Amino acid sequence: MSDQFEVWTAVAQLLRAQLTESVWYSTFSEVVPQVDDDAAALVIQVPSTLARDRILTRYQPLITDALAEIGRNDCRFDVITVEAERVVHESPDRPEPAPEVPAESATTGAAAKNEDALDAAGLNPRYTFETFVKGASNQFALAAALRVAETPARSYNPLFIYGSAGLGKTHLLHAIGHYVHSNYQHHVVRYVSTETFMNEYVDAIRSNSMAGLRRKYREIDVLLIDDVQFLEGKEGLQEEFFHTFNSLHGANKQIVISSDRMPDAIPTLEERLRGRFKWGLITDIQPPDLETRLAILRNKAERERVQVPAETLEFIASNISTNIRELEGALIRVTAYASLSGEPITTELAKQQLADLLTNTEPKPRTDAELLDEIAAILGFEVDALKGKSRQRPLVTARQIAMYVFREFTDLSYPSIARLFGGRDHTTVIHAVEKIQRQMGERQAIYEQVTDVLQKLKLS
Repeated sequence: MSDQFEVWTAVAQLLRAQLTESVWYSTFSEVVPQVDDDAAALVIQVPSTLARDRILTRYQPLITDALAEIGRNDCRFDVITVEAERVVHESPDRPEPAPEVPAESATTGAAAKNEDALDAAGLNPRYTFETFVKGASNQFALAAALRVAETPARSYNPLFIYGSAGLGKTHLLHAIGHYVHSNYQHHVVRYVSTETFMNEYVDAIRSNSMAGLRRKYREIDVLLIDDVQFLEGKEGLQEEFFHTFNSLHGANKQIVISSDRMPDAIPTLEERLRGRFKWGLITDIQPPDLETRLAILRNKAERERVQVPAETLEFIASNISTNIRELEGALIRVTAYASLSGEPITTELAKQQLADLLTNTEPKPRTDAELLDEIAAILGFEVDALKGKSRQRPLVTARQIAMYVFREFTDLSYPSIARLFGGRDHTTVIHAVEKIQRQMGERQAIYEQVTDVLQKLKLS
């Protein structure tokens, strides 16, 4: 067996453990490693340009990490396309019958097709109405989102949802997208962060492809745009979004917008955009009350299949009150420690592990660059190394921990963190956060590194 086959077999095992079955079968089931004279290269062959583009744009960070995991971080990775030759047997007597498709293959194919559609729409499969926890602080926003999802462009258009970071705005936008995708099969849905929209706008100017960008965003039925406060101060981007808004609204298409503040509180937002945001319904999400926080923790524990005593959940919910992301992060930290140490989950254990979160002292104000400097120093690496492209194993782990800490410790979005770490793709940050979260319950060293960084930053 060639070295390329052995390397791909090892990489594939790591990949399959992280991906859903539908993603695996739709993207990687037909991958074949290429025999290459270059021993320092892993080149895989796929049957279509669609599969090649999907692997390079969405899954290359996972493959690069897998290569690092097996000690091949020096290995160059590439994907080539070899279109399969299609042999058609013609018969003058009768057409050749269509091959039978096994029921299991048909089901897998349907799941893969649905996964592709969700990918194209930018929707996170975990953020649905079923996984959203209703409470007094968000019930009006949830009702409005459900109404919009059930009758797109007929109820509130636009729907503008605002509130502090970590309260569920993004979750609601994705949930609307999932509902429309499931119940309006011919509707084109697209979720996009304002930062991604800005990057695509800049790329379109650079490549002289504005017409393509306009088609992409003006020929859809439901536009879900997140963190619209990042439009402020960007005149060209506001101009483009203004015309996109007018085009969609004039064609009776649904627009849903989220922001960390109401329109009038975004200082440099153009008045004409502010006015359009007020055409529909403006609703807010407040920090969750105790009952809602408890429900969120129970929901999280059930999804993770972890048994947590009711009094421990109540202790966590009582002491972390403003941010759902921090609330769930606290539960992850406690359950991860219990898993590693073999200790039962108790309230006393939660008090010990969350001591830094329960102090009354507020962390000192820092810029993002200053925070990155501190994290790098704690982890023992230079900032340039964390931002760089080196795939040495200890550095890769430190970089992923730093990304995880930024997500836990700040309100920055995935694209913002990606830009901070050398302009990476935001999917790299998502992968890093999910990987570190998983490894905290599996590897003692990772757990101790993460908690050490968080405690030092909190107490400094």
